[in-house]
Amino acid sequence: MADHFHLLKTDTVTAARRGRLRTLHGSIETPIFMPVGTQGTVKSLTPAQIRETGAQIILGNTYHLNLRPGSELVREMGGLHKFMGWDGPILTDSGGFQVFSLAKLRDIRDDGIAFQSHLDGSKLFLGPREVMTIQGNLGSDIAMVIDECPPWPCSRDECRRAVDRSYRWAQQCKQIATDNGFLAAGHHVFAIAQGSTFDELRREAAESLAALDFPGYAVGGVSVGEPEPEMLKQVAATTPFMPADKPRYTMGLGTPPQILKMIALGVDMFDCVHPTRVARNGAAFPPDGLINLRNERYRADPSPLVEGLENYTCRNFSKAYLRHLVMANEILACTLLTLHNLHFYLDLMAQARLHIEAGDYGVWHRGWIDRYENGERAVARALFSS
Repeated sequence: MADHFHLLKTDTVTAARRGRLRTLHGSIETPIFMPVGTQGTVKSLTPAQIRETGAQIILGNTYHLNLRPGSELVREMGGLHKFMGWDGPILTDSGGFQVFSLAKLRDIRDDGIAFQSHLDGSKLFLGPREVMTIQGNLGSDIAMVIDECPPWPCSRDECRRAVDRSYRWAQQCKQIATDNGFLAAGHHVFAIAQGSTFDELRREAAESLAALDFPGYAVGGVSVGEPEPEMLKQVAATTPFMPADKPRYTMGLGTPPQILKMIALGVDMFDCVHPTRVARNGAAFPPDGLINLRNERYRADPSPLVEGLENYTCRNFSKAYLRHLVMANEILACTLLTLHNLHFYLDLMAQARLHIEAGDYGVWHRGWIDRYENGERAVARALFSS
């Protein structure tokens, strides 16, 4: 039994889990959503405001932080927590996905990935030793191994090579973190199971990585262009073969219904830019589906985004005022909508934890998803008919 993760309750109808993950900077109640602070900041929010959303842990990115300001500078400044003024846990992505999605002229080799920076074209290299060194410099509570994310769609042979290479890199990352004392000091390293749309490769990846006894495990290579049913199928093909006594993380997802569906599949941790990105584009989350405040229907609407939701935005401002800020391109619009959207996500996670504890997660999450998706369909019909 892992002493850093305690499984407190498992739903009897779904595979939903209620847990507690211990890190160097505090314990995390799961299921949990992690706001994305790619470059050492959750866009438009101060650390104090991030705390107001109910966030327990945030995510940083190895690729971006190593490009600027540089991981050695962050280390000299006392580590990422001190550098950005956040005293809670931080998970850092290894940067493999960013190389896959952003870098130019990448060359995937057995020892790592050679690529050109998307900022200035300079030649760079990331391998197991590099990503573990960078995350050690940052002082990450949870470091991710480097992996190869196969594109969608891809051939089985292409996926096979990615799974094999990711396994070898995971082995090396674990050994490096053992040899340099990173794990012994209380930091965690999570492995990443790839496999694209091939169920047997997903199972093989999960089982082989489980044998390496990492502190946690992630489902990688989802939300890379595949339709939602395929994405959920990939998660369902992976999580049953991950250790039950370790935290499980699905990377880069998703919408509120997608997250609730994946909790039902046994996933504990999530991150996504979706709530912050849509906030910067004038959209907000109520329980009846995402709304676009640029819509004329909100011009004179005196109601809050969500009646009774306890966050600064909902307590103090109407949809009409928020729409005014959006239409005027005021910076405050980004702050208020980001604060609300993240609180909405984190409040949803708190509700999920309560319903897992109560033993009725299956019924509750289906009802919640139905309301949300029916609301979005109603808005779409109204817009189409207007």
